[in-house]
Amino acid sequence: MNRQAQAAVLFLTGAALLHAGLTDLYLRYVKAGLQPLLLTAGAVLVVTALATAWYEWKRGRGKPSTDPEPDDHGPESDDHGHAHTHREPRISWLLVLPLLALILVAPPALGSYSAMRTGTALQHPYGYTTLPAGNPVPISLVDYAGRAVYDHGRSLGGRQVRITGFVALDRSGTPYLVRMALNCCAADAQPVKIGLTGKIPPVLQPDSWLEVTGAYTPKQVRDPVNNGPIPFVKVTAARPVPTPHDPYDESWNT
Repeated sequence: MNRQAQAAVLFLTGAALLHAGLTDLYLRYVKAGLQPLLLTAGAVLVVTALATAWYEWKRGRGKPSTDPEPDDHGPESDDHGHAHTHREPRISWLLVLPLLALILVAPPALGSYSAMRTGTALQHPYGYTTLPAGNPVPISLVDYAGRAVYDHGRSLGGRQVRITGFVALDRSGTPYLVRMALNCCAADAQPVKIGLTGKIPPVLQPDSWLEVTGAYTPKQVRDPVNNGPIPFVKVTAARPVPTPHDPYDESWNT
């Protein structure tokens, strides 16, 4: 792979990063807070590619046309006076495959398959913020799970809550509402789960997004994967909702 080809790959990679960072695509890979770094990396790659291409073009114009200067990729002579040319290793073109994957394939957000094969990642919160006014009160799934497990629902004040997540079913058919929590990127995403009891819709489709309204219940089970606590919410109403703008939950480590 010569310098011109390297510059082209760098440019396309940088352009792909800029495209992902300027659209919702980057949320499939990293948390929202990393968008500035992603855009910066894309801009650096694009500038580097343009600088490399300009340097190669300038160097090519500076060479005498009648006496070209040999470079690392031109013909050379061996000890017997025979000219030969270095061949570029073709395996280097495999570097283009991740680029094509980034441009052509937009992976879906992690869903119920990953959630039910990974133990709950619920962590003890540092504290509990005051809930906003209104009843029912909108609350993140991770926040509700932390209050239900570690505060036994006291900070909820007996109020109704409204929670959004995607549906997952265990082997026995028990429904769970799940959000995938992440620290940095989708590669380290782990599920936080709450069980559903009460007025559950008769038909639930895994990976469909659901908004449930309900109240705290002391019911808990242990996750069979890692023995972590899974609280429940007593559902009084439920309705399907579209997939949110950012399918991952980042509130567990903020």
